[in-house]
Amino acid sequence: MIAIIKTGGKQLLVKKNDVIFVEKIEGKEGDKVNFDQVLLIGDKIGTPIVQGANVTGIIEKQGKSKKIIVYRHNAKSTHKRKLGHRQPYTRVKIEELKG
Repeated sequence: MIAIIKTGGKQLLVKKNDVIFVEKIEGKEGDKVNFDQVLLIGDKIGTPIVQGANVTGIIEKQGKSKKIIVYRHNAKSTHKRKLGHRQPYTRVKIEELKG
């Protein structure tokens, strides 16, 4: 069975035992997390969400992705700016799909 969930402003296609990377969710490693915004589960399509459906997972890791470099430069002037950014993420293993 498959499901499409909405989390962190994104929509993800998930199955049982999938490992997904989502925007940071509050919680510690080993905590259960419940996704209740299910847009599709099996052959049921929501309008916009499926009532009574939810997807449960376990937080495996809280971490940060690789650093990206943001470099700004204004032409015809000496203004330059270099910044780095590491986006936080949560790795979740999908345990159960209900609906």
